[in-house]
Amino acid sequence: MATLETSTLPLVPLNAGVVLPGMIVTLALETPEARAGVDAARNSNGLVVLVPRLGDSVTTYARVGTVARVENAGEMPDGQRAAMVRGLHRAVIGAGVASTGEALLVSLERAEEPHGTTERAGELAREYRVVVESILEQRGARRFAELLHGVTDPGAVADTAGYWPDLSMERKIELLETLDIEQRLEKAVRWVRDMLGELELKERIRTDVAEGMEKTQREFLLRQQMAAIRKELGELDESGGSDDYRQRLESLAAPEAVRTTVEKEIDRLERTSEQSPESGWIRTWLDTVFELPWGHQSDDRLEVNDARAVLDADHTGLNDVKDRIVEYLAVRKLRDERRLDTLDQIDDTVNGPSVTRRGTGGMILALVGPPGVGKTSLGESVARAMGRRFVRVALGGVRDEAEIRGHRRTYVGAMPGRIVRALKEAGTMNPVVLLDEVDKIGADWRGDPSSALLEVLDPAQNHTFRDHYLDVDLDLSNVLFLATANMAEQIPGPLYDRMEVVNLDGYTEAEKVDIARDHLLARQLRANGLTPDEVVISDEALSVIVADYTREAGVRSLERQLGKLLRKAATKLASHEAVAPVVVNPEDVGSWLGRARFHSEVAERTSVPGVATGLAVTGAGGDVLFVEATGMPGQSGLTITGQLGDVMKESAEIALSYVRSHASALELPEDAFQDRRFHVHVPAGAVPKDGPSAGVTMTTALVSLLSNRAIRPEVGMTGEITLQGKVLPIGGVKQKVLAAHRAGLTEVILPSRNGPDLDDVPETVREQMTFHLASDISQVLAHALVA
Repeated sequence: MATLETSTLPLVPLNAGVVLPGMIVTLALETPEARAGVDAARNSNGLVVLVPRLGDSVTTYARVGTVARVENAGEMPDGQRAAMVRGLHRAVIGAGVASTGEALLVSLERAEEPHGTTERAGELAREYRVVVESILEQRGARRFAELLHGVTDPGAVADTAGYWPDLSMERKIELLETLDIEQRLEKAVRWVRDMLGELELKERIRTDVAEGMEKTQREFLLRQQMAAIRKELGELDESGGSDDYRQRLESLAAPEAVRTTVEKEIDRLERTSEQSPESGWIRTWLDTVFELPWGHQSDDRLEVNDARAVLDADHTGLNDVKDRIVEYLAVRKLRDERRLDTLDQIDDTVNGPSVTRRGTGGMILALVGPPGVGKTSLGESVARAMGRRFVRVALGGVRDEAEIRGHRRTYVGAMPGRIVRALKEAGTMNPVVLLDEVDKIGADWRGDPSSALLEVLDPAQNHTFRDHYLDVDLDLSNVLFLATANMAEQIPGPLYDRMEVVNLDGYTEAEKVDIARDHLLARQLRANGLTPDEVVISDEALSVIVADYTREAGVRSLERQLGKLLRKAATKLASHEAVAPVVVNPEDVGSWLGRARFHSEVAERTSVPGVATGLAVTGAGGDVLFVEATGMPGQSGLTITGQLGDVMKESAEIALSYVRSHASALELPEDAFQDRRFHVHVPAGAVPKDGPSAGVTMTTALVSLLSNRAIRPEVGMTGEITLQGKVLPIGGVKQKVLAAHRAGLTEVILPSRNGPDLDDVPETVREQMTFHLASDISQVLAHALVA
């Protein structure tokens, strides 16, 4: 760039700033040189040259200054002199410096800038404007950005950078000394770009920090505003809003996945109007989740001897069940002591890391037996022995799968399943849950509840049980599940496969007397407002009640009879017709309970040929069945009556076919089947009967009829027969033997392959009875028929 118009002007040194052409500033005249320079200018043409000092030196100046006109001068309110100057153009400072009084005069040459604009300078000027406008908009100085549009000269555009307070003194001097317009614009653009980058970085950091530090305060403010809005709309819930749920969430000891789901539902609740039905559904779901005992567990009492003492105190007999429960506690104790909390750790030790996680429960006991043997109360004793909470879930008649898994939340009136409700009722995550009457589960168009129970009772799956209503994983691996059933055959197959069946086949008469004396009598005395000193029932009287007034596998009817007796005693004591103590002896039982309800009718029923005593198992336990056979003239055939099922009907057909095909071997008359029709009947026809154990009894009844030989009244029998006369094994030996003992029978004929099952029969019963093991029907007939 060319320099011309050499002149001499007073110098005003600048100690802390730079004045560029086009700038109008007010200068504080702090030094004598500055005051003298302004005075000299006012006395002549009013022009001065403004030159910045370099560094801390008082004699070193920049090589380029700005020629400015002194517009005004005077004193500020504090007495300091000041002058308002307008920058005109750049000038290159010459070497000579002259002094006129206190003023410094310098020679200079004006730096003339071209009047035209190059294409490159125009592009740089436009880029500069865009960047500066971005900076000014972020800083909120949009008005200054608008003023920038009035500057059109590229050189003047670059000089506006002198107004930036962020630009250092050195860069402003460099800008002043750059005479080429394009180079000046390049520097200005580079500097404002750096400023914009720093500004954006600071803003991003400030935003991130503010979001991190003020999230809680911001959410609180928004919730307060939302509450105020809902209050104005009349939608504020007086029972508490989402803040209450968030406070409860902070103390919820649930897994992280559950907490995340709950937090999402709380967010949904905040976005949902109180007038919407969905708000109530969300609140109900949240209340259900918060009511579950997340993280709460009972401390197990694993002392084996103490547990056995509790079980013995609560129940008489049932040694098999007690032994199995004690074994379970012993295993749990060893695993806890050796820090083997799951079967996985054992697998890891022996076989390396296992793939599938298995729960810590590992035992699903199914207590199978007739009513009244103490299955439910045994579950309560197990819970008490382990120090756990006890919950009973009744499954009898359940046909809806949603009863187990819960309803989908899309349904009106949806609620969680019985398993979740059981945990909520127990208040712990490791209760003893008794699944009562699991053999009476039904199935229809609403689903199969037994299939839903498969996941609940499978130790390999129940640690991630998912209720349809909650839709979160529940860990059921620490729950001890016990199931009860009357008949194992009626438990669905896949469900039965996941259970360990323990049979409770019933009590002997001696055990019933012990139970009545030690348990039932005390409970009925309390129920009827009596004390043990007011009514005394001897063991002999209890034996009479057991033998003559009850005939069941359990003790439910026995307790009812005791209650009836004690109510009558309470009436006499309250009306002063008797004085305490009321003593009940064997001969007094009839006067209290009336005539005996049961007596031994075996001898009477089997006194004529054609009647045999069979043994069967029903839903109420073992029972004695009489099979009657008779013949009459008519068309050959067989009539079967007595509400028999298909299996027993087939047994009757097989029995008749065997007898007819072996008539000579059985020494029957030749004309025994000629023009004769037979009728087989099982009395108590209103009671359905079925099962593969009546073939032997029906065959014996037909042979007795045709041979005109009566059957010994003290003998009962059970077993199935083939067409060749082989006796097949059956089930329920213990229940059948106990039923025979209750009915007064002293001999029982069993299939030879059922001999080992006699070990399950109580020793006191085995000592009082004689057992005949038969593999062929001829052996049965030899023991059963009167010689």
